[in-house]
Amino acid sequence: MRTDIKNKSLNTEKKELYEALCAQARALLEGEDDAVANAANLAALLYQGLPQLNWAGFYFLRGETLVVGPFQGKPACVRISLGRGVCGTAAAEKRSRIVDDVNAFADHIACDIDSRSEIVVPLVRDGRVLGVLDLDAPVTRRFDADDQAGLERIAALWVAALSD
Repeated sequence: MRTDIKNKSLNTEKKELYEALCAQARALLEGEDDAVANAANLAALLYQGLPQLNWAGFYFLRGETLVVGPFQGKPACVRISLGRGVCGTAAAEKRSRIVDDVNAFADHIACDIDSRSEIVVPLVRDGRVLGVLDLDAPVTRRFDADDQAGLERIAALWVAALSD
């Protein structure tokens, strides 16, 4: 497994970067079906592997509330109501959300005042939302369609690794 991916990422095309991250994610998930352990490894992989992030992690849906799971970055909001903020909205709508400028998102929940943009990918299994994968950046317009596609692939790998 490559450990120098963050340094190389500055000179690598995004699609190639996500190919490498997906390969690393598959290796980390192989033979492991524990949701928390896998989320912890993927949060670390993404935080270390992607440039310009200040938070990468998981929230798990418990009833009508997203509860913080494994993450990398500053302390986070512990609970987010379904339908609130970027995370709660993505979970309620069962679709990924990219926010170029969190200050322009009317219902943004500011867990870290340094965050400027965000992407949230719902974790869906058999039509049911299990939680979300959330990444924040300290710059506006950090995330695009290539990030969305790559992160949706990584989220799908996490879901596929779950035990039945």
